[in-house]
Amino acid sequence: MTELIDAPTSTEKSPRSYEVKTYGCQMNVHDSERLSGLLDDAGYVPADTDDQADVIVFNTCAVRENADNRLYGNLGQLAHVKERNPDFQIAVGGCMAQKDRDTIVKKAPWVDVVFGTHNMGSLPALLERARHNQEAQVEILESLDVFPSTLPSRRESQHSGWVSISVGCNNSCTFCIVPSLRGKEKDRRPGDILAEVEALVADGVVEVTLLGQNVNSYGAEFRDKGAFAKLLRAVGNVEGIERVRFTSPHPASFSDDVIDAMAETPTVMPQLHMPLQSGSDTILKSMRRSYRTSRFMRILDSVREKIPHAAITTDIIVGFPGETEEDFLGTMDIVRRARFSQAFTFQYSIRPGTPAATMNDQVPKHIVQERFERLTALQDEISWEENTAQIGREVEVLVTTRPHDDSPRLTGRSADNRLVHVGIPQGASMPRPGDFVTATVTDAKPFFLLADSGFGVRSSRAGDAYDRAQADSCGAPAPGQTSGGSTNLGMPTLRIRS
Repeated sequence: MTELIDAPTSTEKSPRSYEVKTYGCQMNVHDSERLSGLLDDAGYVPADTDDQADVIVFNTCAVRENADNRLYGNLGQLAHVKERNPDFQIAVGGCMAQKDRDTIVKKAPWVDVVFGTHNMGSLPALLERARHNQEAQVEILESLDVFPSTLPSRRESQHSGWVSISVGCNNSCTFCIVPSLRGKEKDRRPGDILAEVEALVADGVVEVTLLGQNVNSYGAEFRDKGAFAKLLRAVGNVEGIERVRFTSPHPASFSDDVIDAMAETPTVMPQLHMPLQSGSDTILKSMRRSYRTSRFMRILDSVREKIPHAAITTDIIVGFPGETEEDFLGTMDIVRRARFSQAFTFQYSIRPGTPAATMNDQVPKHIVQERFERLTALQDEISWEENTAQIGREVEVLVTTRPHDDSPRLTGRSADNRLVHVGIPQGASMPRPGDFVTATVTDAKPFFLLADSGFGVRSSRAGDAYDRAQADSCGAPAPGQTSGGSTNLGMPTLRIRS
């Protein structure tokens, strides 16, 4: 049943404008696209870059230690805007809102709306209620109200789309607060996921990324251990989809059928993000990570056996409580053996409400910093070596950014998700974001590749969608398109029959 949400009843001559500020992971980016879509549907419009929005929405993260300071610092800067303009509204949602609840309004009483991770669809109604009642509205639900991917969306990209296949997590990692904020894992039905992918294709999307807090445990809710591998194959076979990615899997539930699906489905990209967290079995046990380093390395070996050109990235936490120098050297050893193309490395920080926050043997900050610097130096060296090995290789790059004043090259991602900057020969036609270029790698740096040898262009539906979006933004229809089309990209608009 479709829930109807009150739209603004403003009598102002122009619609109210909004800005959504996003902190945190890809799931939050996906959620922010849904929040923007909700506001579009409710009659709001995106604020111009140089103008103060009428409504600012903070979609928050609670994973890092400085999340609180960052949020309250931003709220403090907006207090004087609220004083000058009482109609200006501030909304706070996401994980921090789910965690802090009434605390946000107590610390920042000028905030108008606080909503949680389970009821994003309520945002327009809460904003209108706060305006009408002239008091803050706080609504936090303990379980999911509406699956986020069923909400309207304003995507940031014409060529790529996030597709959430599950929300929540059934694990209990001692450093992580997400399960208590997002709840137990809830899976979408495969047919709903495929319908969303098909709708994205109809909008011109050529690349999708499947999202989940523990993406490869998909199917746990309906007791199908092979569901994720089947889903990968099914999404990869949707006509019009050229690239399929997923994040983030958990090593404990990463099975051979998933590796087979990756290897046997041409549109599933040769790229894997596999979080290690620590190279010490002692620390992994303390983290309640239900795998050990031997299993982790077996997964990498299996992936590379079946997909030799796969690029593998990871997450690592340095300085977890109780981590000794020997434990840390175990992490360094795994990094040397694993040859990650890139590692997202974090210094452990206490998150109130997690078991790790009260553990003994918290590692002193200066030791954590010193280990962090040693690890990042090692990984930077490996990343550079791995990228250097790509010199001379021909890559197909999905263009994401055209040249600008700070960069004379166009930018995009190769199939294995490496960042590639491509030089433009004099007189060459300019590819559009969403088009594909084929070029040979000529140089490498630790974090990107350079390709300055010329390129071939393959136009795509995504490039056409980019042209249409550019024409829409200028108020003129693109060739072959009638005017008056929706600017709200994502799931098809549902029309309510009278």
